Amino acid sequence: MSRTVLILLAIAALVLLVLFATGILDMNQTKEAKLPDVDVSASGGQAPAFDVDAKEVVVGTTETNVSVPDVDVDTKETTVDVPVVGTKDDGKE
Repeated sequence: MSRTVLILLAIAALVLLVLFATGILDMNQTKEAKLPDVDVSASGGQAPAFDVDAKEVVVGTTETNVSVPDVDVDTKETTVDVPVVGTKDDGKE
């Protein structure tokens, strides 16, 4: 179906080309084109405002007991400092 439509469009284009080439069909512009008059006016906008209260991130260390392997593969309890992450709201932890 699409092949038939394509062939018909090609034949129509050839016929128009022959008609223009032989002078049987003549086309003259009788009126010039004109762009429409457009009046664009805009007033200043405003960006949105936000009030953001973010908490302060507190990073520190605290003592925690963890199992640490000994050289002879025995484990023993050892106190080490591990990282701590928390939040602060108005200076309170």
